[in-house]
Amino acid sequence: KIEGGEEMAETVRFLVDRGIPVMGHVGLKPQSVNMSGGYRSQGRDEVGAKQIMADAKAISDAGAFAIVIEAVIEKLARDITEAIPTVTIGIGGSPACDGQVLVTEDAIGMFADFTPKFVKRFAEVGDQIGNAAADYAAQVKDRSFPAPEHCYGKK
Repeated sequence: KIEGGEEMAETVRFLVDRGIPVMGHVGLKPQSVNMSGGYRSQGRDEVGAKQIMADAKAISDAGAFAIVIEAVIEKLARDITEAIPTVTIGIGGSPACDGQVLVTEDAIGMFADFTPKFVKRFAEVGDQIGNAAADYAAQVKDRSFPAPEHCYGKK
């Protein structure tokens, strides 16, 4: 998976021409979020929307097999999906994208400090994980784990 658009199209083409499948990623780009001003929706103004559309088209034309569209306003994600032949995967994009993805930790509630607008929590396991980790640590400290049944012996 390669984040970026027009500036990465040549790299995408290079890899695809050598038989390496590439998934593109446009809109919010988590690996470079600090350079783009933080976590916030993308494509809200005309200039930004045109750039994201151009980025998606460039990556599609370069041969990516799919493109993640992240945190982009719904209409833009829908327009991209209609405009390019490449499969689109939405994460905070649009129900019109060809597929959807969520980060597992967000979807199962592992962290409670912040939930992006596009995340639906399907479970709240953060407290359970914290309790399990504390139980594990306590049993290691009091030497009740590992017990003999958790150890290998001779045949």
